[in-house]
Amino acid sequence: MLTTRVIPCLDCRDGRVVKGIRFQGLRDAGDPVERAAAYEAQGADELVLLDVSATHEGRQHQLETVRDVRRSLGIALTCGGGVRTSEDARELLEAGADKVAVNSAAVRDPSLIATLAERFGTQCAVVAIDAARTAEGGWGVRVTGGREQTPHDAVAWAAEAERLGAGELLLTSWDRDGTQQGYDLELLEVVCARTTVPVIASGGAHSPEHMADAIHAGAHAVLAASIFHDGHTTVGTVKERLRGLGISVRAPAAATQKDQPA
Repeated sequence: MLTTRVIPCLDCRDGRVVKGIRFQGLRDAGDPVERAAAYEAQGADELVLLDVSATHEGRQHQLETVRDVRRSLGIALTCGGGVRTSEDARELLEAGADKVAVNSAAVRDPSLIATLAERFGTQCAVVAIDAARTAEGGWGVRVTGGREQTPHDAVAWAAEAERLGAGELLLTSWDRDGTQQGYDLELLEVVCARTTVPVIASGGAHSPEHMADAIHAGAHAVLAASIFHDGHTTVGTVKERLRGLGISVRAPAAATQKDQPA
């Protein structure tokens, strides 16, 4: 039986972890190296590190943050933000990323996905999709850190991203991000029904029950930030509860007495 991954997310700006609601009102949430080490100790399966202002500011990812985190991290690390070319991706991989997430640049030039998959392997190519509800009842794709609504349909884009070579989809509900109201389960169900690659649910988690709902909706992994950053719970506690709900998760072997809120 495949195990569900529990993935803390480090949204970073200027070398610090930040968190907001719907990508706005960002507040400081700590040092990324300290956070990464704490979450690994708690039993995190992977980490996602996103430079949330790189695209908006027209620059590359802050590679030094990736290097600093990698020095203290043994688990898989996905990095994104400011990736416009395969060379940007290469630099992230050389800095210590295991996988590279692309969003805005891939929407503007879908061939980037195929290029990354061909050059580094589909296992390295993660397409991040920020999806927002539309007046018509579907979901549109947002780019530039959620600031810009595009005419693209999020579900169709997910299917196209897989066709082009994406090995994984990081699906964030813009409407639920930071609200702790639970994942957008309808969005998850529709995207998971249209694709076969693993889908990481993102945006809105407040409890292990929310995560269980996402898994039942088809997600292969669950990502969260606020509940971990604010000390509401730990990765180890989440995994214990998920097991109690009948969901297979990897034993948090790394968790020790350090399994305290970061």
